[in-house]
Amino acid sequence: MVVGAGAAGIGLTRLLLQLGVQHILVCDQEGILSPSRVNGANRYKREIAAITNPASRTGTLAEALEGADVLIGLSRGGVVSPAMVARMAPHPIVFALANPEPEIQPELAREAGAFILAAGRSDYPNQVNNVLAFPGVFRGALHVRASKINNAMKLVAAEATASPVGKRLSPDFIIPKSLDPRVAPAVAAATVRAAMASGVARRVVDPEEVAVRTRLLAERELVTALQ
Repeated sequence: MVVGAGAAGIGLTRLLLQLGVQHILVCDQEGILSPSRVNGANRYKREIAAITNPASRTGTLAEALEGADVLIGLSRGGVVSPAMVARMAPHPIVFALANPEPEIQPELAREAGAFILAAGRSDYPNQVNNVLAFPGVFRGALHVRASKINNAMKLVAAEATASPVGKRLSPDFIIPKSLDPRVAPAVAAATVRAAMASGVARRVVDPEEVAVRTRLLAERELVTALQ
């Protein structure tokens, strides 16, 4: 269940489809996106409606969340109530990523039964911050002089972002801290490999060398920031 049908919501939905997720509902302020809905549906929403919602469901956000396993919020604050979370599937996962106010306050979502929580703010566990991805993605793309940043690069970057978690995985630690020094080198190396494998690299480089250079640069920048 993706709440929000702007650039972030539609982009994420396309990546989830690439990963093989089959049952996705996307909601905007008017409710569930479906091929039959015409109000408030621009061409981007119509395109995403055509490749999601396999059961052609209609209705409100509250109706969409009934029985849902995962809620990913990329919309605005306060649109999800504790009652909506309570009607999700047992042990639901809630990503309330709107900033500065999440779709639902994590403590309220927890009280309503959420098992795993993530937010866009640093004062909650599992902060989802784009700084985890973009330094490594851009360094990898620039090192190979990639002609584009394609889905293959985005997907391996997502996997590499989570790689430092390892055996420490727990409901309150599903993603590294935004300044974890291991993330950018891992993402840069993964991006390089994917760019070369998918044919968009204009230059062949050693992924491990890129990882080392990225780590050294990050360490220098951190030292400078702390001075």
